[in-house]
Amino acid sequence: MKRLMRLCGLACLVTASWVPIATAQVVPAAGSAATNTAGKVVLRGAGATFPAPLYQRWIQEYAKSHKDVAIEYASVGSGEGARRFLEQQVDFGASDSALTDSQIAGADGGAALIPVTAGMVTIAYNLPGLKEPLKLSRTAYVDLMGGLIPSWNDARIQATNPGVELPARTIVLVARQDASGTTHALTSHLGAISNKWVARLQRGVGNQIEWPGAMLARGNEGVAARIKQSVGSVGYVEYGFARRLGLPVALLENKAGNFVAPTAAAGQAALAGALKAIPDDLRLFVPDPDGADAYPIVTLSWLLLHERHSSPAKADAIKGFVDWTLTEGQALGGDIGYVPLPQALIDRSRAATAKVR
Repeated sequence: MKRLMRLCGLACLVTASWVPIATAQVVPAAGSAATNTAGKVVLRGAGATFPAPLYQRWIQEYAKSHKDVAIEYASVGSGEGARRFLEQQVDFGASDSALTDSQIAGADGGAALIPVTAGMVTIAYNLPGLKEPLKLSRTAYVDLMGGLIPSWNDARIQATNPGVELPARTIVLVARQDASGTTHALTSHLGAISNKWVARLQRGVGNQIEWPGAMLARGNEGVAARIKQSVGSVGYVEYGFARRLGLPVALLENKAGNFVAPTAAAGQAALAGALKAIPDDLRLFVPDPDGADAYPIVTLSWLLLHERHSSPAKADAIKGFVDWTLTEGQALGGDIGYVPLPQALIDRSRAATAKVR
């Protein structure tokens, strides 16, 4: 772990451990008393690594003006976060792939899915010497993620990067080992844009799939760190993790045929076209967004809330924190790579949060 911390720097601050709370204290289990001996309401959550840096910032900022609430968050992946939420081991979960119909139906205490932020899944790589970001066509990045492109000077990459001297170096794919909403967002997109992804490559769409021949790592931070230390590698990570480690990311061809970088404006453009019909359960997915300026791989990130609580104090604390993330908290994500939610979706999220009891 110490070696990994040296390699991945700030990104490892959000590895699968508890995000620090405002004060050190013993935290009761989710189903026990709502307050500790100091009189604070303690909230414990777990889930997605994708938004963990933003959640860490939110928790730290919220603690400054809400001394009566202490919040912890374990960055363990969307799949594990959903499991802990459904088993009522935590007060809230977090996922980048929402919950399934059956999971919602079986949730004791009900389940409210609250979109609180959005982000972009990037294709990051380690290829020293390039002066400009690579451009990858839709065909090229499907084949690249599918293990069909053996080396960096392949014609499918060279075609959209004329004049760039690409090495004959073998490509090594880095992918997620754990159940991940980031994997779900990527594979949903690849499945949406190419029949080859499922039919020929026999790859699935979901939180966890087989990655033959790939190096595997846990969490966005683990994948980013592995790419950072492996020349010739390529992998998929949330944009903020790539940016913090200085990893170059590809410009990806979108539905309109344009090559787009992962910027806040491009992420907002991707969400804008999907707001015409927000579903009642707020499970809004955007596998292949419309729009000339839209970044092609975008996902919402949801907090998973129990709709009914035995403790009014805990219910009020959860609602207060989540509503704060949807108002004051939205401005805190842009500089670390997250996409603020459109106001129409914020309004729907706040209304759903207010129903928690």
